[in-house]
Amino acid sequence: MAEINIFGLTSNQPLVEEVCKLLGIEQSKTKTSYFADGEILVQSLDSVRGKEIYIIQSTNQPVNDNLMELLIAIDAFKRASAARINVVIPYFGYARQDRKAKGRQPITAKLVANMIENAGANRVICVDLHSTQTMGFFDIPLDNFTTAQSVASEIVDTIIDLKLDPKDCILVSPDHGGLSRVHNVASFTGAATSGIAVIAKRRPEPNKAEVEFVLGDIKDKTCFVVDDMIDTGGTIVNAAKALKEHGAKKVYIIACHGLFNSPAKERMEEVIKNGIVESVIVTNTIDIPQEKRFDKLKIISIAELLANMIKSSVDCHSLSDVYNDYHEFISKRVAKYVESRNKK
Repeated sequence: MAEINIFGLTSNQPLVEEVCKLLGIEQSKTKTSYFADGEILVQSLDSVRGKEIYIIQSTNQPVNDNLMELLIAIDAFKRASAARINVVIPYFGYARQDRKAKGRQPITAKLVANMIENAGANRVICVDLHSTQTMGFFDIPLDNFTTAQSVASEIVDTIIDLKLDPKDCILVSPDHGGLSRVHNVASFTGAATSGIAVIAKRRPEPNKAEVEFVLGDIKDKTCFVVDDMIDTGGTIVNAAKALKEHGAKKVYIIACHGLFNSPAKERMEEVIKNGIVESVIVTNTIDIPQEKRFDKLKIISIAELLANMIKSSVDCHSLSDVYNDYHEFISKRVAKYVESRNKK
């Protein structure tokens, strides 16, 4: 482990520190400076000559500053003769611009992929990309880690803690595009949940979604809505309201990336206050500032996932084995809970 060199840039230092603590190593040091006109300068304070390094940086708000800091850092490490540069991007900004939805629009996710490659990255690691087709935009190896096991573990914990009947618990996708993500979560929750529902929606414009209908039996059930991100919160709030209107007993909102851009906080507080949503759960791919947090927001950590994946990568072990270990652990807990209920 002493040979692992992890550099954390400025966007999510708490996550970097947690990963290093789990690996039992000291974080390698960089210095980010700003010129008066906003230019960014990144310098490594530790030698990287001939070393394999990992850079951790989410490209959330301020998106362009964080992206430029990452690109400049990659260039700095390349010019300092690093042997191999692994870029870990827990939240990949611009991932939603992965196609031409209308005429004369860019495919910015591809542009960003080109920039990262040209800067000198040898490998990219992302967490829950908005669309898996983004992997094809890179001509270097890309690993898209999933938080399905973390989300599933949180759902199972909630079911066990509240002593819920698995037959009355259902996973919900807020749109057709998220079904594969929900199926992935379902593969971990197993018998703890019963079935999947999906909400049909349309997007008349960015950051705005309208619910058309709910497909699935959600009446009198506890619904766990699973999405990849919460930006302004309009889509997921409308989904929660639609579930309640169709007879859902309780609604939990779960997402990997908590952007919570205005007016997300106010929307979340409103639906929680009105009893539409029980709680909102996100991971720490983004360091959520205090002013964006609210009551009944729970943040679960993906540091263990990243640490295990980095360790397996350094040891040249299969990354799939990490998921298999999570699956076995969660499956045992689910089986034990279901068996205890059947005995009653």
